[in-house]
Amino acid sequence: MAQDDVVIKPTRICSLPDSKFLLSDFLPGLTKACVTMCILFSIALLLYAVLFSWRISSDPARFFSILSDSSPAADGPVCSGANVSDAGPTRIHHLLFGLGGSAKTWKDRKQYTELWWAPNSTRGFVWLDEGPEPDVSWPETSPPYRVSAVSARKSSDRMARILKEGFEQGLPEVRWFVMGDDDTVFFTHNLVSVLSKYDHRQMYYIGGSSESVEQDVMHGYDTAFGGGGFAVSYPLACELVRILDGCIDRYHSFYGSDEKVAACVAELGVPLTRESGFHQLDIREDPYGFLAAHPMAPLVSLHHLDYIKPLFPGQTQMASLQRLMGAYHVDPARILQQSICYDHRRKWSVSISWGYTAQLYPSLVSSKVLGTPLQTFRTWRSWHDGPFVFNTRPLMAEPCEQPIIYFLDHVEDGGNGKTITVYKQVAAAENEKRCNQSVYESAMSIQKLKVSSLKTDPEEPMKAPRRQCCEIISSWTMRSHMRVKIRSCKPGETMTV
Repeated sequence: MAQDDVVIKPTRICSLPDSKFLLSDFLPGLTKACVTMCILFSIALLLYAVLFSWRISSDPARFFSILSDSSPAADGPVCSGANVSDAGPTRIHHLLFGLGGSAKTWKDRKQYTELWWAPNSTRGFVWLDEGPEPDVSWPETSPPYRVSAVSARKSSDRMARILKEGFEQGLPEVRWFVMGDDDTVFFTHNLVSVLSKYDHRQMYYIGGSSESVEQDVMHGYDTAFGGGGFAVSYPLACELVRILDGCIDRYHSFYGSDEKVAACVAELGVPLTRESGFHQLDIREDPYGFLAAHPMAPLVSLHHLDYIKPLFPGQTQMASLQRLMGAYHVDPARILQQSICYDHRRKWSVSISWGYTAQLYPSLVSSKVLGTPLQTFRTWRSWHDGPFVFNTRPLMAEPCEQPIIYFLDHVEDGGNGKTITVYKQVAAAENEKRCNQSVYESAMSIQKLKVSSLKTDPEEPMKAPRRQCCEIISSWTMRSHMRVKIRSCKPGETMTV
């Protein structure tokens, strides 16, 4: 070894005390600790077993999902299209209506619901913020009421939960949950026809958007506006029930209940299926032009009727609706459906919105133009001339450029499945400008239109939409009235001027 090498000697880094170590000195304390731990573990195991067995008995499906190594969803009902009866076509009793209302306003709004509610066939509830006064009897002509469980929360949250609370009623044979307001007027026969096109065992969210673009921009084009009503199939409602409360809280900043529901539906990956017969009627002033050129779809609903002019001149809104409903009950699928025909001999054009109005033009006007609504209305929020989600055409100020307008007077039974609707010309006001052209005056002499048609085939709404044709019968031989026949178009027939 070299002289400069350093020798490192081992040292006692860790050493026991010099005294002798005896294991027996620690045994009593170690034994007590082990016994205490065993007792605590046994108590914890017993509590877990009790709680787990309770969960199994209350929710067997959850237990089996754990055994199958699946990730169960939030607590709630087992959702499957197989749980929904698929025996036979959809009928009115397969629908459960949920109407949002208020105890204070129901006495003024119930007249709208009672127009369409049939106590012996329709099912559903009006969901109120509080119960009616004890001394006030609930009308038998109204839907039964329920008081919302969260009536103390803000209105939009309460209304959004109507779907969940309706589902939790547990009524049998429900295929569709239909939401609406207490001033929504449903045309239930057509609603059933529309929903029958869809498989109720699948997830569907069906409704319509606003007529005013400004409303759709604000609340979403993918939102089914609640006033016009919307329908949710049972499987989708079942999934919504699981998430709705938490989802509503997540979207607490949204203004309307329908917008919150749309957001929750979007979280489930289900899009809005649009049906153009649902009408929010987000318009102001006179709805005439819109209803006179109704889309080629069954009329399903009307809303905001307190905010627009009466449908028929010289009548209250309720009297107007009763007249419209009278025609609807005669031929539900045909109500407001437009037919167009021409008198080429006189160069006249006729447009008929069945059960509501007729227009006579003393000129040849294309079907494209006649099918475009006259703008007799304004936007909902700003009261502007547009934009709307459909095209419009201006109502000219010059009398000679305006149509001669007729409104439904009454409906007759023509026998053998035929109906006759009679439309009378609207009397002009004394101070109203008139057209003095001879062609126009000749058309003005027609005071009445009598329109015949066969009752619509119940399967018609299930077919591809097509406007029916009509023909003017011997109009040149009659001075004061015109006869028109609505019928299916013949092969190769067109509505050409």
